[in-house]
Amino acid sequence: MQARFDEIVELMLARYGLRVRKWRTSLSGVAVLRMYRDGREERWIESPYPTSPLRLAIFLHEVGHHAIGLGIYKPRCLEEFLAWRFSIEHLEQLGIATEGVVARRFDASMRYAVAKAIRRGIRQLPAQLAPFVPTGLLRQSA
Repeated sequence: MQARFDEIVELMLARYGLRVRKWRTSLSGVAVLRMYRDGREERWIESPYPTSPLRLAIFLHEVGHHAIGLGIYKPRCLEEFLAWRFSIEHLEQLGIATEGVVARRFDASMRYAVAKAIRRGIRQLPAQLAPFVPTGLLRQSA
């Protein structure tokens, strides 16, 4: 299985022109697009090295930010949703189970992102994010 994960890493990095700045030991990640004044772009990620379906999901999520267009989708919680969708769709195409720990991580991540957007005063939450609204956080509209 590890050889398969290694192939996926190489393929995704090459396909999207990414480099890994750091392999994290924690189950967190970041996607960065640095644009220079001379027109150069630097695309990189940090994520855990894929050694399990969850670590692969997090890696693919960070790749997904670049694949869908980092910073293009607003609000930020929508970009998070689309990056997770990219990750889960790729896992399913590869025949890797997304139930259990991956599904729980997706749900927890989305609940956190939506709650954060609500705390920061989001005016209109995209409809596809409604299932992730924590109970009691959305203000009732009259």
